[in-house]
Amino acid sequence: ITQLRVGQRLELECQTDRDSGVFWVHQDKSGTLHFIVFISSLSQVTFEGKQRTSTHFEASKDNRFYRLVVKSFTQQDEGNYFCLMNQTLYFSHGLPAFFPVTTIVAPSTPGPITQRGITEKDPCTTTLDPETTMQQELNFFCHIFIWAPLTGLCLLILQLLVITIVLCQRT
Repeated sequence: ITQLRVGQRLELECQTDRDSGVFWVHQDKSGTLHFIVFISSLSQVTFEGKQRTSTHFEASKDNRFYRLVVKSFTQQDEGNYFCLMNQTLYFSHGLPAFFPVTTIVAPSTPGPITQRGITEKDPCTTTLDPETTMQQELNFFCHIFIWAPLTGLCLLILQLLVITIVLCQRT
């Protein structure tokens, strides 16, 4: 779907290479992750709160295709959707689901004029490419999953090194 609208049905699909179950997770516009549903390899569906059904979502499995349906898309549903495979930590590519951006054109006014009659440009005006911004957010999200465990491991090794030095100095 290229142009989402309020109330529209949104269908997302994730194909896996194993038949081991999938979690669907939503990352809202602020970056917060929300569990939506777990679909088991036997097609059993468990939504948030251990519920078997949801008023807002549908979930199903067909062979190795796991589907998530947002029944009536709202502004709260905007963000990235991920499917995560069970047993191994696998992140799919984020599936962005956003309403089209409406832009308001500001009235045009002439810029400041210098004494020589040359219009000066404001060096601080830049426009951000939404796709680049989204890619940077996803890169940051992926870096957390790489660096957080690595940092924890380094701290553990540092603690073991300090304990070893203290014990060796006592003997």
